[in-house]
Order: sequence, then structure tokens, then C-alpha cells
Amino acid sequence: MQNHKAPLAGCVPAFGRHRTYPPRRGWLLKVHTALQEDPHVFQRPDAPVVLGVGSSMVASMRFWAGAFGLVEDDTAGAPGAVAPTTRGRWLLDEENGADPYLEDRASLWLLHWWLLTGTPCSVPSWYHVFAVYGLSRFTRAELLSSIQRAVVRSGWRSPADDTVRRDIACLATMYAPQVGSVDQPRAGLEDVLTNPFGDLGLLSTAAPRSRPRGDRSHEITVVTGAGRSAPAAVLLYACLDFAARDTATPGSIAVARLASGPGRIMLLDGGALRRALERAASRHPAVSVVESGAGEMLLAYDAPPAVLADQVLAGFFHRPSGPRGI
Repeated sequence: MQNHKAPLAGCVPAFGRHRTYPPRRGWLLKVHTALQEDPHVFQRPDAPVVLGVGSSMVASMRFWAGAFGLVEDDTAGAPGAVAPTTRGRWLLDEENGADPYLEDRASLWLLHWWLLTGTPCSVPSWYHVFAVYGLSRFTRAELLSSIQRAVVRSGWRSPADDTVRRDIACLATMYAPQVGSVDQPRAGLEDVLTNPFGDLGLLSTAAPRSRPRGDRSHEITVVTGAGRSAPAAVLLYACLDFAARDTATPGSIAVARLASGPGRIMLLDGGALRRALERAASRHPAVSVVESGAGEMLLAYDAPPAVLADQVLAGFFHRPSGPRGI
């Protein structure tokens, strides 16, 4: 998914819009429910009371709901109106949603995929770590420098180092929450438990080791292979969704290409991804993993990949349709 000339192509050239808060447990449903009552809830002076959070968290809630593609500006409504997307209603409607309380870890994997593949992606620092950087262990100072280089190569105006540092701290808190961590020195167990994405085990953090260049900033490790715990159906969905960005017709896509796209974001190597696709394809007759005449492994699909992607999630979550509503 990386463009070597513009490594952050497809991302919004903006940093720190999370206001230092990662998405907390229950936030997305609170936003969805509140918007059913009032599309202008984020403009209300009593928004913190309505949403049940501190005043500094309201903008963060709005940001994350949009970053996951669950809400959007309602251009047909009055200025400032916000509405759930088809995807948001599919996942979060309390009566008919696939998983409004995000009780199934599969939903968190799905949200992770949606976050990193938004059009555009709203979290370029996240995208850099999971889709561009390529290193599995690095210090925060090394990551900061790498993000700033990617910004320059993408032709963007460089953000302040402190802004990028806040991104890195938020990223670590989101995926590797720890009691009393360097990112949240006063965090207790309750704070850690409010970060649902920590359950995926994508990142870990550690105290600094000896660094040859004197860099003593805390390390972050990307847990390679963490995607083996993702449901095969969600991985198949991600691969079909990825293919649908290139074509609307039946066809095939190389598993090697999928490994550098969905596999990279979902933390799976090519072999593990292929095995997951084979397991998932056994339940979906229109999808198969085949070998080409040249010996290349392909994911083949006998219908438009966007349609099949919806069918895969609909079947997994026992819903009549998928998040596109097709």
C-alpha cells in the first residue's frame, strides 16, 4: 500500500487531531446513539453531558468516529450536522447492528482495517507504522524522524515535533496500554481497560536499551504475526476490500500483493495470510486460492470483490447484508 514517491499518499496531511486521547471503550456507540437524537450534538454547549465525557474529549470522539468511517458530515442537513454512515449503522445500531458494543474481537480487527484504509486515512502516523515503515522495533525518536522524512517526501508541510510525539504517544496508548506507562504515567488499571484495541496485541512497549547513538527514548515493538489471531473471515474481507479498490469485476489478485497490503496492515506474513484465506475460502464458493500457470498463488473471485466482501462479513456476523449494504 506504499507509494515510494509519496509514502503517505492517501492520508490527510494533519496530525494530533485526536487531542491525545485514543478511542475508548463505548465511545463509538455513544456517538452513534447521540446522533440519532441530534445531528448537531457536537455543537451543543452541553455535549459533554450528553456524551458522558469530559469537555476535552468531545472533539476526540468526533475525530475517531470519523476516522473509522462511522460518521460523516451531513451535507443534506443544516451546517454542522453529522450523520452515521451506512457502515456505522451496520456495525453500531443497537437493535440491528452487527456488534454495537464491540464485544467480538473481530470488530476491533475490522475497525483497525477501516482506520488504516480510510479514503483518505485520517491518521498518517498510524499508517506510517503499519503500512510504510517496515521496522518491527524502534525507539520513539527513530519513529519521529522517520515520520518527518515521510512527510517531506510526501510534499507536506512538516508538523511540529511535539505534535508528532503526541501522535506516537497516542498510538502506543491505543495499542499497547500499560499501567503507569511512559505515555500515561498516572494511568491505572481502569484506564488500561478503557482502551479496547490493546486486546489485539499489535504493539508492545519497553524501557530503552543501550542505543549506539545515545537515543534513550522508549522502544515500540510491532508484534509481527499478531494477525494470526484475526478471524479468517475478516482477513478475507480485508483482501477483497483491497482488491475492490482496483476493480469492480470478477478476477484475481496475487497473494504476494495482498501480503504487502492487507497482510502488512493486519500483521501477517504471506504464508500465514494464504493459509487464512484458504480457510475462509472453504466457506465461500465464489472465492478460492489457486496457483497460476507461472506458479504464483492467487486469490480468485467469481463475482465483484466489493459484493463478495459484503457477503463475507454478513455471513460472519449473521447479518442480512454487509457494511456497504450490497
